Amino acid sequence: MLGFGKIDGRTCVVGGEDFTLKGGSPTEAGLRKSVYTETLAVQYRVPLIRLHEGAGGSVGGPEKKSLSPPLFEPARFRSVAEAMAGVPVASAALGPVAGMPAARLVASHFSVMSRPTAQVLVAGPAVVQRAIGENKSKEELGGAAVHTANGSIDNAGADELDCLAQIRRFLHYLPSNVWELPPVEPCDDPVERREEALLEIVPRERRRGFDMRQLLALVLDRESFFEIGRGYGRSQITGLASMNGQPVGVWANDGLYLAGAMTADGAHKARRFIELCETFHLPILSFVDEPGFMIGSKAEREATIRHGTTAALTAAMSRVPWASIMVRRAFGVAQAAHFGPEGYVLAWPSAETGALPVEGGVAVAFHHEIAAAEDPEAKRRELEEALAAKQSPFPRAEAFSLHELIDPRETRPLLCRWVERVQPLLPPLLGPSGFSVRP
Repeated sequence: MLGFGKIDGRTCVVGGEDFTLKGGSPTEAGLRKSVYTETLAVQYRVPLIRLHEGAGGSVGGPEKKSLSPPLFEPARFRSVAEAMAGVPVASAALGPVAGMPAARLVASHFSVMSRPTAQVLVAGPAVVQRAIGENKSKEELGGAAVHTANGSIDNAGADELDCLAQIRRFLHYLPSNVWELPPVEPCDDPVERREEALLEIVPRERRRGFDMRQLLALVLDRESFFEIGRGYGRSQITGLASMNGQPVGVWANDGLYLAGAMTADGAHKARRFIELCETFHLPILSFVDEPGFMIGSKAEREATIRHGTTAALTAAMSRVPWASIMVRRAFGVAQAAHFGPEGYVLAWPSAETGALPVEGGVAVAFHHEIAAAEDPEAKRRELEEALAAKQSPFPRAEAFSLHELIDPRETRPLLCRWVERVQPLLPPLLGPSGFSVRP
């Protein structure tokens, strides 16, 4: 399947498999058509939409097999990479997808799969059972619950129509290609909107969590937040939204899951998200409640420090404008990933910052003093309260280590004005992005 179409008045290229013909298994001509689909999107500089429902290669091969391709033929995945470097690529799995179609599915800026009908597989149950003796159904091997949790697929849709609606919404925030800026639309949500609920959203009890998504809804343009990858790297929240009509990337911590700590999966999710924003010139809003890297034996086995450092370096090398709002915690090396170069830094009075959270620092530095105290628990609380006062944002504000210490209700007005100020910084970013080597 291949053709041109329009979404919200913008031209796009659509391609995919026809499951009614040999289960969507690609023929030689079909593979050429897939490459040509990507080539057309790059040539015309328009978004590419792939609708997948097909198997990979067949052991029998096409009925009429030509000679093997010559050595000088371009690499099969070159067109895939060129498309991702130049235009938005959004893919949906609408049924079983395996082999080459599965590889193309995940090689996207946004991927979604129909929860009731789709499975994404390297190989199907028969091949798996024969090769390694594992007897699993398609759903057990590659259903939505599997792949939205491991990060292979960004989102799940309730059905095929929901998948298509999510692709439409994703593309709404992006330009047609990297040589254009994201479209800014009229907005009827007041710039000066100040929500009283923001005053109480962060609990005064430091160890209690809060709903970061509710906070985002109170600050961003109403009903504009489109979350990407909620089931993966769950301590980190990523998505697209708008501020006074300007599309932005939004990154925040979910303190209700592992206290918002950056896991290996969360770091990978954040890194990929920063790259998306950098590719399509989206300003980034970072709402920071970062207690640091996840700790423990599982975190060490997952190479959290390597993945987390990669995320921090990606942020440091980005060129898009950043605004970072210190809502609560900003600790350790992990906090560095939440602040872009020359970023606009705001802090709420509830913000805390330092080398590590008070609880861990006190346990390490004062364990002898606590153990020797008449009431060790009371001594621990006394030390934690004393050191917590030193981690407040007021000394940082006095040292000009942030731009503004603000009333939380001022968050939306200030960010809307910032979005207006950064407009002249966006045109020089046009064209393909690039990063140097990272760990």
